[in-house]
Amino acid sequence: MTDFDLDAYCQRIAYAGPRTISLDTLSAVHRAHASAIAFENLDPLLGRPVRLDLASLQHKLVSERRGGFCYEQNLLLGAGLRAMGFTVADLAARVHWNIPVEITRPRTHMLLTVNVAAQRYIVDAGFGGHTLTAPLRMDRRVPQRTPHGPMRLLYSEGLYALQAEVGGPAEREWRALYSFDQQPQLVSDFEMACWYLCHHPESVFHSTLLAARPVADGGRIALRGHVFTRYRLDGTAEVQMLDSGAALREVLQRQFGLQLEGVAGLDEKLEAVAAAGRSEGAT
Repeated sequence: MTDFDLDAYCQRIAYAGPRTISLDTLSAVHRAHASAIAFENLDPLLGRPVRLDLASLQHKLVSERRGGFCYEQNLLLGAGLRAMGFTVADLAARVHWNIPVEITRPRTHMLLTVNVAAQRYIVDAGFGGHTLTAPLRMDRRVPQRTPHGPMRLLYSEGLYALQAEVGGPAEREWRALYSFDQQPQLVSDFEMACWYLCHHPESVFHSTLLAARPVADGGRIALRGHVFTRYRLDGTAEVQMLDSGAALREVLQRQFGLQLEGVAGLDEKLEAVAAAGRSEGAT
């Protein structure tokens, strides 16, 4: 941790509060990180390597003001929390969101647990469109409020399951996001899973443009391919089709706060994404 620049990290996430070991600090840093550093997959989409060493994470997400997906997000968040003195464990989860119940996928998601005052919380700034924006106590089975909607943790035989309450104003339901146990993971474990996500033929991370970020009013914004969606806290949504590479770049910069200067091949890729969207619309 001696090579971690905590001041630069706090500046990147616009956090100027205390650095004491408390639930208030943990909650504020968690929300600030999730709000400031967007989920995005531009590097695997462009065929660029995703590096998980701390120096590379600081350079990309802090200095270059880019975003990243779960390993990048949570390894950086974990480093920031450790630099403040928190006790943090790195865990792996099996994703269930939008996956049929009969299909079991490998553990390709990363989350954190953090200890505060004899309580343990899960912390996760990297689950895309349903990224947590507040820590969740692991010993509670009732719904827990977050700034972006209720979440709950279920537990059975050593396995935790995270669920989110989703749906429109007239109909709400609990949907599973992922499940996990408390076995600590190493960066080498995440490097292997990261390579899988970046190269497997069925992985969306190298085939589909993705970006997501929670916003201040309790809603969320998401980009999938050429489709930009603004989700409101009441469950309603506003959808916009982006028909040019320039429009996609503008949304990535202005809505998701990404610094994109010098990303080789990006404009050509964004134009290809827009062209595929136009082709779908024509059919």
